[in-house]
Amino acid sequence: TTGIDVKYNADINDNNEFFAKVQNQLADCQAVGRDIFVLTDWMAAKMINLGWLQKLDHANLPNVDANLRAVLKGPAWDPEREYSVPWQSGLTGIAYNAAYTAEVGSMSQLMTREDLKGKVSLLTEMRDTMGFMLKITGADPEAFSEDEWAAAIAQLEERVASGQIRRFTGNDYVDDLNAGNLVACEAWSGDVIAMQYDNPDIKWVLPEEGVGLWSDNMLVPNKATHKANAEALMNHYYDPAVAAELAAWVNYICPVDGARESMEDIDPSLVDNQLIFPDEEFLSSTWEFMDLEDTQQTQYDTDFSRAVGA
Repeated sequence: TTGIDVKYNADINDNNEFFAKVQNQLADCQAVGRDIFVLTDWMAAKMINLGWLQKLDHANLPNVDANLRAVLKGPAWDPEREYSVPWQSGLTGIAYNAAYTAEVGSMSQLMTREDLKGKVSLLTEMRDTMGFMLKITGADPEAFSEDEWAAAIAQLEERVASGQIRRFTGNDYVDDLNAGNLVACEAWSGDVIAMQYDNPDIKWVLPEEGVGLWSDNMLVPNKATHKANAEALMNHYYDPAVAAELAAWVNYICPVDGARESMEDIDPSLVDNQLIFPDEEFLSSTWEFMDLEDTQQTQYDTDFSRAVGA
């Protein structure tokens, strides 16, 4: 053992909300009381561009260099993984409570079915929700025009005005979906698998429009006082046996080569679970959101906030 004590805080409901918590301190070169935080690709890129993260020492990350899945090794926003290490990847799709509604097979159904009116939620993550709005209006989330964006925003505004959407959430949709206050929602894959252990009525759907694919990343903020310890923790999670244990617990897509084989000894029922160890055929149905320039990001965030009433 390392003798390092780890204190885990579940204080990120969504990326923008967390950014608002820490931006003033980071902008003023102050510590934020965290040695690692875990943020989605686009927010990790934003933090890098702002100069708010410490560069990682890969001499302390041999497991990461050896076992990070090839598909995750060189994102455009951190091509050498100098600042980031993937924590888990995940999928954005649909969850519904079968005790209260029939299957919801597409995002279009979620947005239009009369029996769901006022009983559904969408995510506060702009890329997740607007990716599906772009799909519904016939555009490609990975490459779209300003006119296509405007049409997708108009579609969302129309659905909000109709009363179809009860509210917009981070991962706090979990309790309402379990209780039946929401009967269906836009949801993240790992949350749904975890919910199913306690409530078999919770179902996961890969929408007809496909599923959004994303990764959350471990990052070390400026002024963090235990950087080497943070790197030791990152490296620990990239031992395939440890990664398999983690995957069995969190139920998200594992970024570590060798973990699937280690899962045979931990929970054989998960070895062929496509939501944890997807194959190439499964991944062909996924999409990611187009990279945005800073001006686009600002404008789209403003448009989305207006549409959701934030």
